[in-house]
Amino acid sequence: MSDEWNLFAWTVFAVILPVVITLWCSVQRSKRKMVIKDILRKSKKHDWRYRDLFSKPTCCCVCSQHILQGAFCHCCGVCVDEACLRKADTSLACKEVMRAAQRDGSLPHHWVRGNVPLCAYCAVCKQQCGSQPKLCDFRCIWCQSTVHDDCKPSLSDSGKCDLGEFRNLIIPPYYLHSINQQRRGPSDDYRTLASMCGPNWTPVIVLANTRSGNNMGEELLGEFKSLLNPVQVFDLSELPPIKALQLCTVLPAGSVRVLVCGGDGTVGWVLDAVDEMKIKGQEQYVPHVTILPLGTGNDLSNSLGWGAGYAGEIPVEQVLRNIMEAEAVKLDRWKVQVTNKGYSFRKTKVLTMNNYFSVGPDALMALNFHAHREKTPSLFSSRILNKAVYFFYGTKDCLVQECKDLDKFIELELDGERVELPNLEGIIVLNIGYWGGGCRLWEGMGDETYPPSRLDDGLLEVVGVFGSFHCAQIQVKLANPVRIGQAHTVRLILKSGKMPMQVDGEPWAQGPCTITITHKTRALMLYPPGEQTDDEEDDSSSSSEPELRDQED
Repeated sequence: MSDEWNLFAWTVFAVILPVVITLWCSVQRSKRKMVIKDILRKSKKHDWRYRDLFSKPTCCCVCSQHILQGAFCHCCGVCVDEACLRKADTSLACKEVMRAAQRDGSLPHHWVRGNVPLCAYCAVCKQQCGSQPKLCDFRCIWCQSTVHDDCKPSLSDSGKCDLGEFRNLIIPPYYLHSINQQRRGPSDDYRTLASMCGPNWTPVIVLANTRSGNNMGEELLGEFKSLLNPVQVFDLSELPPIKALQLCTVLPAGSVRVLVCGGDGTVGWVLDAVDEMKIKGQEQYVPHVTILPLGTGNDLSNSLGWGAGYAGEIPVEQVLRNIMEAEAVKLDRWKVQVTNKGYSFRKTKVLTMNNYFSVGPDALMALNFHAHREKTPSLFSSRILNKAVYFFYGTKDCLVQECKDLDKFIELELDGERVELPNLEGIIVLNIGYWGGGCRLWEGMGDETYPPSRLDDGLLEVVGVFGSFHCAQIQVKLANPVRIGQAHTVRLILKSGKMPMQVDGEPWAQGPCTITITHKTRALMLYPPGEQTDDEEDDSSSSSEPELRDQED
């Protein structure tokens, strides 16, 4: 009996003890995370982020010990252990977004010791830095120069920092200090101050949507803060673009470039803010806009030559180099007016279109996708998963055909002339060359005499599709859409029923109405060096033989 009780006691002990230890560790871990979170939240000097595991060998900048987990600052790159976090927050200086220049007008280096980038080389002896397994060597958080401990006294620049490779994109802290010292004045005053920043100074403002596409926005924010002045990097989930763009008003007119990290919806949001600047009388400060595509479709980015999606395949440094060399191009923007029939007390719905308007199966897929993403947004954080969901709804519509006999419910007018429609299920009105995540609709249509599409010609291209299966065939280049025509003004009249519609990926279900699309304004955009926009591609293809054009498409 005694042996049985001993066995029972040891069994209970063996089961309960691990549970108790696990619960105790969980409670302690929660308390530790709460304490760390409180420190990170209260910190006013550093932009701390916590890491459960550093991706490379890392030493604490306070106690010099090797650490596997801890906190690091997005702005200055300081890494610390949990125990040293409070001390680091008070004793280690972060990037100063605004400070006075030295007497000679220069900026001193701001050195941070240890944890230099991999494959970094000394600015003095040109040998590799950070090769020793300890906290050693220095990195300037402004110009990104690295130097050995022993070589630091031999620097030939007398401690003057030139802001490094991206000096033409960085807003120097001494410029903001000078602006703060004087009253707000006309643009000429800012140009006088800008002379200290060099003749080719084109500062960039980074606007990142941390909720776009594959959720790379937060990581990119940190990388841009480490390379630029943190004051010129904004998180659009915390600050709307109209407020962020007010920074343009203290910079030389016409010199600013804005990098939008997000999908086509984010780009449209920023361009709306730019239009609002014009309404406020700030048209002279309107910036040029470029894109780092993080969304699902990214058709506007593709049309401008910035690619169909960014997943870290090129370093952020190369992104900034492309911005410095980018060239200007104009983009038409259109006003979409939706006037409901039979409800005179309802206001006319007014939208702005950059990419395309559509009614039919692709709008239905977008509407279903949007409804499910609103219910469970956490499940739609992957670009591949998002496209898989689109594919599911497209397959479903192939069987159901909810938009069948569209031509019986809709009348189409191009520049005031009514167009007879074939038996279609969808109509797409295009402003750019790409549609549906990388498919070109207007090209590859044969030898018709329609002029090529452009981003700035004030014309819309109108095409039709026979259904979801036809859309899928178009995307894999097994079929062409029905090319209906080009026009300066497009009007669609939905006589009866309820149809899915979308403008730039924002869908809704619409009852009987009249939809009028007219030209609104033009936006100043940028396209990368060595790339062709839709305009250049169309010009080159129109001067080539048909066989060559077919091969390119």
